[in-house]
Amino acid sequence: MAEAYVFLADGFEEIEGLTVVDLLRRAGVDTQMVSCMDHIVITGSHGIEVKADLLFNEADAASAQLFVLPGGMPGTKHLAAHEGLAQLLKEQTAAGKKIAAICAAPSVLGGLGLLAGKTAVCYPGFEEQLKGATVTENAVEVCGNVTTSRGMGTAVPCGLSLVGQLRGQKPADELAKGIIFA
Repeated sequence: MAEAYVFLADGFEEIEGLTVVDLLRRAGVDTQMVSCMDHIVITGSHGIEVKADLLFNEADAASAQLFVLPGGMPGTKHLAAHEGLAQLLKEQTAAGKKIAAICAAPSVLGGLGLLAGKTAVCYPGFEEQLKGATVTENAVEVCGNVTTSRGMGTAVPCGLSLVGQLRGQKPADELAKGIIFA
């Protein structure tokens, strides 16, 4: 039973997924990496293998407060095609829980209609897939219970934003100072 789940699929952007996991764990957020594939070892878009903590069907969504989708290709396509993940994201968003997506992954939220009426960001070229959203070029956008971020270079600000949302701004600021984030 985790407080945060980060969903991984073959071809995910390693920096986006692992930076968020690292920052959340440093802040004391019980965070688990969930495989959305039929295997526990996920190969990132740059060939780095990561052992997830559990398979999708083992995750207990009721305990979690945050659900994170890293981008990368074809990882984002795998996430978008996962019917169980789609249902989970819809249910948890409706329940007011926090969801986050980086890089190309906000397109998954857009495809599910979860960005309608929200302000969001994504990797350049994916803007049209953020259906119903007002798209900006900020590094991170937080709109209600949805956080989106632009790409690998924004993974630290995104992770710190998520820490702030779950633990408060002071712990997020202390963490930023501790990792020498300007």
